[in-house]
Amino acid sequence: MSGVEKRIWSEGSSGRSRRDRQPCRYEIYIPDQLVQRAFSLDGGVAADVVEAEAAVARFNAEASSLVSTEALARILLRAESVASSRIEGLRIGARRILRAEVEKDVVGSSPDLTANEVLANIQAMDYGIQQIQLGKPITLQLILETHKQLLAGADLSAAGGKLREEQNWIGGSDYHPCTADFVPPKWEIVEQLMEDLVTFCNDDALPAIAQAAIAHAQFETIHPFVDGNGRTGRVLIQLILRRRGLASRVVPPVSLILATWAQDYVEGLAATRYLGDPNSKDAHDGMNLWIGRFAAACSRSVKDAMEFEIRASSIEKNWRTALGRVRRSSSIDLLLQKLVGMPVLTVTTAMTLTNTSYKQTNEAIATLTEAGILHRISASSRNRAFEAPEIISAFADLERQLASPDGDTRVSNPTRNVPSRLQQNGASKL
Repeated sequence: MSGVEKRIWSEGSSGRSRRDRQPCRYEIYIPDQLVQRAFSLDGGVAADVVEAEAAVARFNAEASSLVSTEALARILLRAESVASSRIEGLRIGARRILRAEVEKDVVGSSPDLTANEVLANIQAMDYGIQQIQLGKPITLQLILETHKQLLAGADLSAAGGKLREEQNWIGGSDYHPCTADFVPPKWEIVEQLMEDLVTFCNDDALPAIAQAAIAHAQFETIHPFVDGNGRTGRVLIQLILRRRGLASRVVPPVSLILATWAQDYVEGLAATRYLGDPNSKDAHDGMNLWIGRFAAACSRSVKDAMEFEIRASSIEKNWRTALGRVRRSSSIDLLLQKLVGMPVLTVTTAMTLTNTSYKQTNEAIATLTEAGILHRISASSRNRAFEAPEIISAFADLERQLASPDGDTRVSNPTRNVPSRLQQNGASKL
């Protein structure tokens, strides 16, 4: 049965005040394992799960009816990663992240540190979902490698792909866990809990949406890493949806909605942390509360993604109308299809995307620039870069769903992962 374990923090501290340096009492939470645990859904929650699964499955089946599947998948992956990073307090606009991505491709790095962290999130999510197909097992090694990708190049890169071997906590003081909002399990049982979580992720007994909700909540409760827990935990959502066949082609940008509903998101995760019997009313009600909220977020994310696809399709049609007759499979035709997913690019990027020659690609870009579809943004003759401002605006509007009337507009960093002893000289994130 789940419970708390009382402990005394007496490991010393570099805290500024005398109080921060004093020994103090705290409680760590020990969750129940998931395997062999019985889960039941209330009628309304079960209906929400069915509705969410149908929405995600339908979107994946119908995606690309308006624009290229590859292009739509690419831009929604970025939207999901940017939103997941935003929950951690990493705020960055659409144009900024897209330009930084091209800059990194061209010169190997970007001086924009925030953009680099978000790009690492994109890389980690892309890596994770590329490793998973229908029925393929999710492994602890895959989660570790995904986390390693996330922290690559960051200050804590040495901790990437490694389960923590010390106590961490959420909220409160930077120097001890005694005033924390939540203290995850002791590090000695983290690997055991993660092995149990992985086994649960590969069981098909529950609906996929419910399974993803429960697995994400358990992952955040375990908090298995020194840093990057929230972002890795949201990648896990997509891994489960991909493995179960719901999101086989495009990811639903559920983090957009979880960021919008920041307070409900945090409260929902906390509701799953009961004390005592896993069959108790508190345990049942808390889990149903969270699963219901998560299912609603999935449904809403599909709605937003479908609206983006419709808008992107309309933009592409207007481009083609402005250009007149565009020969099928020409370099211009191929590039127009790719711009939705890569609205900031170089000639080299465009060549790769369209599999056309330098001369063909250069001529296509010149035509689109003359028509006002592309704007040149780089003065360098060697590494010319261009952007499609209409698609960037659509991408930015997708992100601005965070401030929609039916969502919580107070986007913050609600579950900050306070530094462990390895991190006491700087702030950390979920």
